[in-house]
Amino acid sequence: MPRALITALCCVALALPAAAQPYRAVNWLYVVPISQDSFEVLDDRWSSAKDFWCAAADYARASGLDGVRKRLYIVDPLGASKTTDGVKGVVFTVTPDDAMKNTPSSYSVSVKRRNENLAIGHAYNFCDNLLEEVFGGF
Repeated sequence: MPRALITALCCVALALPAAAQPYRAVNWLYVVPISQDSFEVLDDRWSSAKDFWCAAADYARASGLDGVRKRLYIVDPLGASKTTDGVKGVVFTVTPDDAMKNTPSSYSVSVKRRNENLAIGHAYNFCDNLLEEVFGGF
């Protein structure tokens, strides 16, 4: 009896999904997956808008969410984190709803407005600028 019970408990434990593990972006910001196509970039209290976009693009690329003409969209602008207590965050998606799709592209780089969007490749360029600042020109 105990053997069957232990076997059953092991099967149940292995069937449960693992908790979403945070991803550490190239600029050291944490990114927490929310769903298959959305995620939250957490503020480290010194982050600029470019830092958030860089981390979002890095995560999208590392997770295989990028593609030709794929864009990042802000679902929830900078505010209280949806995944982590006591910090601020920005929730991004790569699968926009109809309202997001109809939002015109912006020339400003902001994380304070819902539906803001940038091409993943464009956002990842902010990471390249960061690496140049740290390591100088190559």
